[in-house]
Amino acid sequence: MVIHIVQPGETINSISEYYKIPVDRLILENGITNPGNLAVGQTIVIVQPETLYTVQAGDTLESIAKQHGTTSMELLRNNPYLSDRESLYIGESIVISYQTNKSRTIATSGYAFPYIDKSVLLKTLPFLSYLTIFDYRTTSEGEIISSADETELIKLAKTYGVAPMMFISTISEEGIVSGEVTNNILNNPTVQDHLIDSVLQTLKAKGYYGINIYVENITYGNINDYVEYLKKASARFHSEGYRIVITITPATNINTPNVSFEKIDYSKLTEFVDGIIFASYDWARSYGYPISIYPVDFLTELLDYAVNIIPSEKIFLGVTTLGYDWTLPYVPGATEATIITNNSAVQIAAEKGIPIQFNDAAQSPYFNYTDSDGIQHVIWFKDARSFDSRAGLVEKYNLQGLSIWTIMRFDNQMWFIINTQYFIEKIMGVG
Repeated sequence: MVIHIVQPGETINSISEYYKIPVDRLILENGITNPGNLAVGQTIVIVQPETLYTVQAGDTLESIAKQHGTTSMELLRNNPYLSDRESLYIGESIVISYQTNKSRTIATSGYAFPYIDKSVLLKTLPFLSYLTIFDYRTTSEGEIISSADETELIKLAKTYGVAPMMFISTISEEGIVSGEVTNNILNNPTVQDHLIDSVLQTLKAKGYYGINIYVENITYGNINDYVEYLKKASARFHSEGYRIVITITPATNINTPNVSFEKIDYSKLTEFVDGIIFASYDWARSYGYPISIYPVDFLTELLDYAVNIIPSEKIFLGVTTLGYDWTLPYVPGATEATIITNNSAVQIAAEKGIPIQFNDAAQSPYFNYTDSDGIQHVIWFKDARSFDSRAGLVEKYNLQGLSIWTIMRFDNQMWFIINTQYFIEKIMGVG
């Protein structure tokens, strides 16, 4: 795999000629939306196909997979654009395998809201082990509230060998965590029992594989209360055969240029669960200092600490898929970033003719620009280098896998990077 950095004067055609890969394949594999006007500093992932196949009359994905000793899921991972189609085209060329050195299987988890676009979901499911459906919230009385019917998502996930996970939190419809609800649950055994009973009833009725609990606002003062609650909950869920994982956002200071976290003893939380997801601290807010979200130097420091107190095979590393656009000057607590896609960030740089810069410590691209009203902006986002360095941490620290926030949009480069490095676990007995 080569990550090509676009240089001044280069075009999609010149890059295609240099690497001997057709232009249309470069565009498809990388999800390039600005092929006629590449941005200087933009990344393009180059992976040479090992085996190509030309579709014949009567071919199906299943027949091609059988012919080449692979699976339909692998073909969809190597050719994700096929998920948008009901049939193959005679004469088209599809990738059977790439020239990669994959040797390890990892688990992947993705968060989705019930209203996810079906075409995006279909394209993403081949890359997932677990689908966490971000839907249920709890009240102070232990009741659970759902905003939509997720039945079709659950059924669809299972047909792809993906385990659907129920997500429960105290996050309101406005995206605000309720400390009052959390405290009432942690300090009231009767409410806990009612909540667990309600969740179990839903798990059974809906056909979920397990439960993902958001452990909100962990502090030195409440961590032992969380431990007792999780001990009780996990005993109930495990006795019924359900998987239980927790999602936490590290207690972090994000209002300064130097992101830091508190070294809370997370090992207490993981003793009774099957996995812990270290979600990005930005996943429900966008008021932090204008800098890379979840920079690699921060992640390395976090994992150096975490793997010494938690079995590494229980850890999922959170990966964000979006960029952030801040207006300047930044005012702490007042300046709210606008969320944008990585492709949108590249498009802005291309249209304004601004070279994309790269922060090596954070492993994240960024650039400054001025809008039509004369207002200064800074954008930090992710590119192929960002995803490559983050995916590499799974191997370095022997983690269970990656957790993506969110899969509401399909990021071609991210999945292309992951697909070239790892085999994806599919859950036995699902489907």
